[in-house]
Amino acid sequence: MKDIITSGKTALGIELGSTRVKAVLIDENCKSIASGAHDWENKLENGYWTYSLEDVQLAIRSCFKALKADIKEKYGCDFTTTGAIGVSAMMHGYLAFDKDGKLLTPFRTWRNTTTARAAEYLTEKLSFNIPQRWTCAHIYQAILGKEDHVSEIAYVTTLAGYVHYMLTGVNAVGVGEASGIFPIDSSTNDYDEKMLAVYDGLLREKGFDKSLRSIVPKVLLAGENAGCLTEKGMRYLDEDGEFSVGVPFAPCEGDAGTGMTATNSVKERTGNISAGTSIFAMVVLEKNLSKVYPEIDMVTTPTGKPVAMVHCNNCTSDINAWAGLFGEFAKVLGVEASKGKILDIMFENAMKGDSDCGGLISYNYFSGEPVTGLFEGRPLFVRTPDASFTLGNFMRTQLYSALAALKVGLDLLLKNEKAAIDKIYGHGGFYIYPGVGQKITAAAIDAPVSLMKTAGEGGPYGMALLSLYSIKGQGMTLEEFLEKKAFADAETVTESPDKNDVDGFNVFLSRYVKGLECEKAAVESIMN
Repeated sequence: MKDIITSGKTALGIELGSTRVKAVLIDENCKSIASGAHDWENKLENGYWTYSLEDVQLAIRSCFKALKADIKEKYGCDFTTTGAIGVSAMMHGYLAFDKDGKLLTPFRTWRNTTTARAAEYLTEKLSFNIPQRWTCAHIYQAILGKEDHVSEIAYVTTLAGYVHYMLTGVNAVGVGEASGIFPIDSSTNDYDEKMLAVYDGLLREKGFDKSLRSIVPKVLLAGENAGCLTEKGMRYLDEDGEFSVGVPFAPCEGDAGTGMTATNSVKERTGNISAGTSIFAMVVLEKNLSKVYPEIDMVTTPTGKPVAMVHCNNCTSDINAWAGLFGEFAKVLGVEASKGKILDIMFENAMKGDSDCGGLISYNYFSGEPVTGLFEGRPLFVRTPDASFTLGNFMRTQLYSALAALKVGLDLLLKNEKAAIDKIYGHGGFYIYPGVGQKITAAAIDAPVSLMKTAGEGGPYGMALLSLYSIKGQGMTLEEFLEKKAFADAETVTESPDKNDVDGFNVFLSRYVKGLECEKAAVESIMN
């Protein structure tokens, strides 16, 4: 393994998630051989969820340093080169720069729900669902709001696009990431020209004299060359200045595309659910939807195939918050328990609760949830006086709540549109505890859910695969590369839905939907 690493017969994927930045190094057989991570958190500043660009560089460097340390400890060698690199990140958002590369306003992440006016208007004018978190919605909202910085905009990008540019000097993104900037025409694998013409007309009406294409990144497909690591980029990545310049890059992607790749879900009739700080389900479609659904986004695979996505802003943040409280309580009792241990206990006890959670309800809304009509969030736990208030029911409620909004949106796709799914995979932190998250997800969607051994690796592993494909995938489609090379011998565990759990989740969901008025009242009456 030492020779493989030192000779660069590896591929690296780095993903900037909402709470963790992680790097995964794989060998030429697609096996994960080392990793590094850095934990971080977004901040709510002046009404916007954000990360500073200083924090972005710190996170990248810290993650890369941890990867180098892991390699040194495991294999006794330095990490100075690799065959290819790829960067991915949480999709969407708004990073606007002037002609000198100066950030004009703090980074606005996917988590912000401040573009309702723009998103609704664009959806109407384009006859295509434009979610609030999409970059084009942020641009138009800034123009509608007559924000001072708009006149200085030279280019706008996403977090993945920004980091890719810092490392390579290339202003381009993968088509999957681009599909969260502006709608993609899958027949051309580029921004939709007809919609661009409409959008540019709307910009001109508001006095903005630049076209959208002139200020957003170029679109690339998986497998295409996306530049090389520059000297400046190397020093941005490696604070020790030891890594090799000139390493080729794959097109950067969003966490949707890397999730599809990491679960071999890039073919028609396959799907996956990514569950972490946010949660989203994606299904690769055989045909277009019959109509526009505000709850369903249309994105693409890393090769441009149309994908229906149900994206919810909230998933595990409230579970983590409760874990912190229980950890504090344990410490008061004189018991030292790691966060991981506490989460293990929470997930384990969830399976001891009633299938309908005994009448308990939880809303895990740290931020707004457009799928259920909420544009701000207030974490809320509710119970009737005669509800069965047990530890098992409380824990199960937290897990059901993490999936409830997703279920509302996914029902439109599976029941109304009758979208066909042969396989659906789960990945992300929600599935780390064996059997629990998977079993509850199967109950929520009333369909079998599979996990691969690599499920815990998630997006960074998917980005590493895309990096390897960019240098080793010649003559193969991405689908063929994943099927024949990456996942030919994949270990998979499938959990089928239990009827009692399915019925219980449906009872919980009915209660949850009726109780949304309580959450709306909390948003209206309890100010930040």
